[in-house]
Amino acid sequence: MSYNILVTGGAGYLGSTLVPELLNAGHRVVVLDNFMYQQSSLNHVCHHPNFAVVKGDIRIESTIRPLVKESDIIIPLAAYVGAPLCNQDPVGAQTVNHDAILMMLKHVSKEQRVLMPTTNSAYGTGDKNNFCSEDSPLRPISKYAIDKVEIEKALMENANAISFRLATVFGMSPRMRIDLLVNDFTYRAVYDRFVVLFESHFKRNYIHVRDVTRAFLHGIDHFDSMKGQIYNVGLTEANVSKKELCERIQKQVPNFVFVEAPVGNDPDQRNYVVSNAKLEATGFRTSVGLDQGIKELIKGYTMIKNSRYGNV
Repeated sequence: MSYNILVTGGAGYLGSTLVPELLNAGHRVVVLDNFMYQQSSLNHVCHHPNFAVVKGDIRIESTIRPLVKESDIIIPLAAYVGAPLCNQDPVGAQTVNHDAILMMLKHVSKEQRVLMPTTNSAYGTGDKNNFCSEDSPLRPISKYAIDKVEIEKALMENANAISFRLATVFGMSPRMRIDLLVNDFTYRAVYDRFVVLFESHFKRNYIHVRDVTRAFLHGIDHFDSMKGQIYNVGLTEANVSKKELCERIQKQVPNFVFVEAPVGNDPDQRNYVVSNAKLEATGFRTSVGLDQGIKELIKGYTMIKNSRYGNV
């Protein structure tokens, strides 16, 4: 079955991978994006008759309201993503990540479906064993995570919604981001050959950008059985520490050197192991492993060497 799907922020890191696959699956897709990074990441789908694009801002009610009204499914990707960007522009982060989403949800009917990415960074440090499931208490540290927690509460008041708590995403995308941890460490390995690790034992879960796309497609295909629920979306074999991540990269970049700092703290205090069992119980399986993703990034960085591919 095909749907009319609105993807806000569809030209971003996630969206530029997701949108082509939605089109390939037979859906009609409208992307709303303000193109704040001057990206041309959807050039390759402009030929598609079921693709439409609107240049605009999700904070403008007169822009978002008619687009929502015409949609069967809304996938709100537009966001100031990550703590550094939110700290750099807290007003922009508040109005985009929080206020605009609440305004958008006000115009969503009970019949329409919403599949929204939130974040597993809201777990903070997990329990005494740093373990987290969807039922674990939320202890968001950054403004980005705090806003996502509040939005998720509002989202789940809608019985026709799914929240995907994404792990830290990695991998090549048409709108590339180098500032994500796996992408960043691999970039440093390729070009700097060196990184200093603070609190190298801190663990985090990861997920490939193409598997994020697969999770959204899975949610659309199994919506009736998954709706009204929250799901962690991560690569189960990639609950790894920063040191373990560097060791995996070093296997593919042998002259990469990493040093554990004897003093100092990482400003990012997230440290958790995440269970993805709930989503896996619905039949979802990831397709891209951590080592495969690192290999892909090394290839990609043969073509990329500048700072304009990060959010900050």
